[in-house]
Amino acid sequence: MKHRATSVAFSCVVIAALAVGCTGKPAANPVGTPRSESPSAGLPRGGAPKVDSPMPVSALSSDPCQSALTPGQLEKILGTAPQGKPDSSPLGPACNWHNSDKGSHASVSYDTQTRTGLSGEYENTKPQAVVWRPLPPIQGFPAVAHVTPSGGEPDYFCQVSVGVADDLSFDASIILGPAKKGKVDPCQVTAQVADMVVTNLRQKAGS
Repeated sequence: MKHRATSVAFSCVVIAALAVGCTGKPAANPVGTPRSESPSAGLPRGGAPKVDSPMPVSALSSDPCQSALTPGQLEKILGTAPQGKPDSSPLGPACNWHNSDKGSHASVSYDTQTRTGLSGEYENTKPQAVVWRPLPPIQGFPAVAHVTPSGGEPDYFCQVSVGVADDLSFDASIILGPAKKGKVDPCQVTAQVADMVVTNLRQKAGS
């Protein structure tokens, strides 16, 4: 897959703000399943954008605690590199990181089970979202930032979903700590975290 530069604007000032506190909404676990013969038939739908250069399913085949974010990236996000804690849900594997000193969290989950990619977000999340913000592609992959009533308040919480294939996606989420609540756009910060994850997945996929 040919590398394409991200068009998401990233600010060192914003990413540094995460060291003062951010947290993520837990999501996902079980291991990924192999693709069916035609997993993306009928996709995308619901208004979701198409993924022109999809990643292979193997990119999301490992534990996100080991593959989603590096210790150096966690340092930038949380101000430390805590041990990741696997989470469990019907969506696929997930990991949560917590900085107890800052009261900050981050989370990444791989949606390998629904096999609907971003179409599932457009069909199921968009109707109930209090924030729904399609983002410029992240390294060529379509992305959307969103907040639902069950996720958290939009002045400190945001989740970004990235479609890496028409039938595969991942979510990155954070909640800003008290010192940054209402002062930093959590969706802008989460988009930066999602970009880090894409970089690591591309490396794993050899693209």
